[in-house]
Order: sequence, then C-alpha cells, then structure tokens
Amino acid sequence: MSKIAISSPVHLDAARHALGVESAAIASVAARLDASFERAVELIAGHKGQVVVVGLGKSGHVARHLAATLSSTGTRAVFLHTTEAGHGDLGIYAQGDPTIFVSKSGTTAELLRLREAVRVFGSPCIGIVGNTRSALAREMDLVLDASVEREADPHDLVPTSSSVAALALGHALAVALMAARGFTLEDYSRLHPDGAIGRNLLVSVEDAMHSGDEVAWCAASDSLKQVVMAMTRRPLGAACVVDAAGQLVGLVTDGDVRRAFERHDDIRPLRAADVMTARPVTVGPKQRLLEAVRLMENRASQLSLLPVVEEGRCLGLIRVHDVFHGETSPAAED
Repeated sequence: MSKIAISSPVHLDAARHALGVESAAIASVAARLDASFERAVELIAGHKGQVVVVGLGKSGHVARHLAATLSSTGTRAVFLHTTEAGHGDLGIYAQGDPTIFVSKSGTTAELLRLREAVRVFGSPCIGIVGNTRSALAREMDLVLDASVEREADPHDLVPTSSSVAALALGHALAVALMAARGFTLEDYSRLHPDGAIGRNLLVSVEDAMHSGDEVAWCAASDSLKQVVMAMTRRPLGAACVVDAAGQLVGLVTDGDVRRAFERHDDIRPLRAADVMTARPVTVGPKQRLLEAVRLMENRASQLSLLPVVEEGRCLGLIRVHDVFHGETSPAAED
C-alpha cells in the first residue's frame, strides 16, 4: 500500500466531494416524497403493536439505527436479524405487526425469504429501497424511494450516499410519526430518564439554580475591587448587579473583569457599571433546563451562565455546569 501524506488539499477535496454527493442524495430523496410516505405514516401510527425493522449488511446497520430511533420517539420498534429470523426469532411478531425492509439493491435473498415468512402474520410491508424496480420492491405493500445517483466514493461502490439516504428517509419517517402521535417533550423525557436530555426536559431552572448567599451580588456603584472580592467569595463565575429593589441592572462575569484589567492600567476608579453587561441574556425560573442550555449555546458567542429573572427581579444564577452536573461542555466562559 502506498504511503499516504499527513495532509493534502486532495484529501479535503475528496471529503468535500463526498459530503456534496451525500447532501444531494438527501435532497433528492426529499423531493421524491409522495403519497406512499403518507400512507406509511398512517399505517404505522394506526397500529397498536410494534414495528419490525429488518436489513442486512450496511442496510442492517441502518435498520438497527432506525428501530432505535423509532423506539425513542414513541413508536415501538424492534430490529430483527434477517438470518436469525428463520431460526425462531419470528416469535417477536404479533398479528399485523408492520415490517420495514431496508435494502439498497432489493435483491438480497434473505430479505426475499423473510418477506414470504412474514405473510403468515399478516404483516404489511414497507420498503426503504434503493432500487424501486427490484424483486423486493415488487413484494412491498408500500415503497419509499431511497435511490441515489451514485455513491460518494471514487469508484461508486461503497454504500455511502445510499446508506445516508436510507437513514435520512428513516429519520423523516420517525419525525413524521412524532407529529402524527402528538409526541411531546414530556413523552421524550419519560423515554430518556437517565440521559442529560431527559433530565433537562424534566427539571426546571429553579430546581438547579444558585440563589441567596450562594450568589455574588453587587450594586452598580460598587467598586471593581468590591465586585472582585464578592466574586471570590462566591466563585460562580459572575456577579449579579441589582438595584435596591432587587431588579437586575447588569452582570459582571470573570471575562468582564479580565477585559477590564487588559484595557485599564489603573482599575481603581472603575465601578461595576463600567464593566458590566447592561442587558444580559436571562432565563426564567420556571423554564426547563433544556431551554437554558439553548439560550447559552445556540448563539455565536456561547455563555456559561445566565441570571435567573422573574418580572425583572433577579433570583440568582444558573450555570452550564449545573445543567450537566460537571460534565464537560462545549460552552465558552462568556
């Protein structure tokens, strides 16, 4: 095998070409969505049992992923290993359980045999196929077209864009089913009780925030030295600047203090009002942690904390570290 250079514009060109081919494949699949997709959503949403998802090879990996995605978004689904199906695993079927077949070629012998085997269960069959004129496609009750113009590799052989197209079509099906079922944030949190996302959907800001003596408080007229001392005693990364009524006036972060030292040779005249952010991004106490995370991270300059404000009155601070329980977060300091 020839030696590969550590970096080369050729490598980047190949990577960008691959991503472009795969992006075009997804766009093409989206343009071909039709009434068959709508009927597939109605068929699955109207079934009280589970959905069985099958595939072999790379399509099998896509099928396994799709089954997991469906299960996590309110549609009971199970992946069935195509080879094991004929050796007892067909026992997972209840009468009328739909089957989703994932196949690029539509000629896989194991899938064709499985189609015959599931007839006894009255299973409606939905094909996510890369060849709509294939033998498998002809055996499907509904066909979802996942065909692609070419694969992303130079030889048009490796199942790259075809796998991406099939997976994207499966994701579209899962999302459409969420809409059909009226799947809510509460539903999602019930299915993800141990993950950060599930917790962030369930827990409100007021349950995780810092308040009272935990927070560094200051007035706009306080000297920068007083602000720094307060932040040192209450090391949350910021001080809330409030007026006599507790209304939020501004926020002084560690970053604001550092910038003040960089810009001023003599900091003694500086007051909190001189270095604070006068209109910081805030969050309400009843909002969920997920909303706080989005406020901190879905912006060009990410934040690591937010003042918690209700009707103008500052109640405390919520940090990204409080949300993730000390897990590493991509959010910058301020």
